[in-house]
Amino acid sequence: MEKQEQNLEKLKSATSEGMENQESDKKERRQEKKTSFVFEIIKIVLMAFLIIFPIRTFVFQPFFVKGSSMEPNFLNGEYLIINELGYKKTVVAAGEKEIFTVDSFKELERGTPVVFRYPRNPEEFFIKRVIGLPNERVLIKNKTIKIFNDESPEGFLLDERDYIPNHFETRGEEDFVLEGGQYVVLGDNRSHSSDSRNWGILSSDYIVGKVLLRAWPVDRFKLY
Repeated sequence: MEKQEQNLEKLKSATSEGMENQESDKKERRQEKKTSFVFEIIKIVLMAFLIIFPIRTFVFQPFFVKGSSMEPNFLNGEYLIINELGYKKTVVAAGEKEIFTVDSFKELERGTPVVFRYPRNPEEFFIKRVIGLPNERVLIKNKTIKIFNDESPEGFLLDERDYIPNHFETRGEEDFVLEGGQYVVLGDNRSHSSDSRNWGILSSDYIVGKVLLRAWPVDRFKLY
């Protein structure tokens, strides 16, 4: 009888130890799952940063149109996506320490809608249309625009019927002689635009990128 009781006590003790071990194993597994979950979240956040940061820094940027200077093609409040890749100089820095710089390596084409930092206040962003290209002469006179370059040394009148109505007039008299990396930009709504006629030539250093698409409003969605 005494031996049976001893065996029973051993069995209870073994059962109790087994249950304690099982509970300990469960706690360890739960802790491992929590740790694994935290690491997965960190990995996802890190991967998202590594993907989104270069895209936002080097490729695409959102832009809201402000004002009427680009009517009728771009209206106040419209939401655009800007293609920055190759069009702007980008400095990547950590605090005040510059890590590396990516210089612009693409030239804009005439007639391209472009977003840039306003030269007189680089905190502001403007949208205008490229009219004069590097190493050209642009003469604005008698409500016309005449372009002089190596291909047309005698000059040609710029035809803008593809993007502005005939009744829009280019007022003012300006004679721009552009060097490398310099542009003349004008608003489509010529009578209500602050552009190169007001503040001069635009340096490529201020260029952010060209308009890729209009995302909003949906009924005016357009790829450029």
